[in-house]
Amino acid sequence: MIYTGHVKNGAIVLDDAANLPEGLEVRVEPAGAERPRTLADRLRDVIGISKGLPPDMARNHDHYLHGVAKR
Repeated sequence: MIYTGHVKNGAIVLDDAANLPEGLEVRVEPAGAERPRTLADRLRDVIGISKGLPPDMARNHDHYLHGVAKR
């Protein structure tokens, strides 16, 4: 069964007087909210656009950017 409610002073308040047993585990999901975008979703426009990088750039980026010893 699905109950609806709202947030009031930081607590979830159900709109209908639901008689739920004390200690019952529940799941709260915002209504109408879309799922959070992943890092890959947010960076999709720039992923893979760099050309001519060393093949070990991901592993040794600190070496190429800051001069740290290679791994």
